[in-house]
Amino acid sequence: MERLSEDQIKEKLSKLEGWSLEGSYIVREFQTKNWKTTIFVVNAIASLAEAMWHHPDLEVGFKRIKVKLTTHEAGGLTEKDFKLAEEIERTVREILKH
Repeated sequence: MERLSEDQIKEKLSKLEGWSLEGSYIVREFQTKNWKTTIFVVNAIASLAEAMWHHPDLEVGFKRIKVKLTTHEAGGLTEKDFKLAEEIERTVREILKH
């Protein structure tokens, strides 16, 4: 998969609320209500990642999850990172609504 240019990254990032650029990663931190919800969200992210065969770095805390996406094989960000970010965003928002 081909790495995205800086302009492509900026354009795609502008369409993802709450995501930011940290080096060669796009990053988003989600706040949850409690530990049980945190783990439920982590498992949902893991299922999405496995289905896309694209695995993020996750930092898990009591009521927070930090998601970091990059395409290691490409040495930077690709379309795949943004597709997974969109799916994660949609799924986590739905979970946290309840």
